Amino acid sequence: MSTPQSLARPPIDFVSGDFDALASHMRHCALAQGRWFAVRGHLQRVRSVAAGRIVTMACVAVALSIGLFVIA
Repeated sequence: MSTPQSLARPPIDFVSGDFDALASHMRHCALAQGRWFAVRGHLQRVRSVAAGRIVTMACVAVALSIGLFVIA
């Protein structure tokens, strides 16, 4: 008893999928390391440090403004 071709599972090709993923990654890395690579790296680091501080500073500013509004 044979299975019709429309119901048969297609063979899984892991090699070409891995090759495509590796090629995509290599293109991404090649494009990422351009003239401004170091500058973008430092800006990402500054942004990650500042992101947590921005929320804290906004909460402190809101608390101070509410406190000044209550006092006035």
